[in-house]
Amino acid sequence: MRIFEDEKVKMQKEITFFVQGVAAPGGSKKGFYIKSINRVVMAPDSKKTKPWMALVSACAKEAYSGPLLTGAIELSIQFRFCRPKGHYGTGRNAGILKASAPKYHTVKPDCTKCLRSTEDAMTGIIFRDDSQVVKHHTSKVYVERDCGAMITVTMAE
Repeated sequence: MRIFEDEKVKMQKEITFFVQGVAAPGGSKKGFYIKSINRVVMAPDSKKTKPWMALVSACAKEAYSGPLLTGAIELSIQFRFCRPKGHYGTGRNAGILKASAPKYHTVKPDCTKCLRSTEDAMTGIIFRDDSQVVKHHTSKVYVERDCGAMITVTMAE
């Protein structure tokens, strides 16, 4: 049986992949005037943004190699941050999580800005434009190991 490209897209309704690393915020920009080209060039404010976006792009390319998805898309991302040492006991309690250790990552970077950089990194690889995303489910949690982001892209029905 021969499968045409548009049929392949219909068959693969969900793409799930993991990006290992530390999520970086996107959105904040700073401008630089470059005299030689007589222009202002915008760059991400955080030095961590470009490397994070490159990781997401590489993982997205590995997970999906079909034509760009068209239509409405649902995006689910769980940002996983490694727990700091202060969440664990010391001495004979080393390695044991304190009762006061939070479950959720409630410090910077914020969820919305992490979503922005991650979504932008997938644009042109999995979907044509991030305006196609009609539904988000995003969370930030602490984990013991395997920090990064678990990403699922689903065709909305």
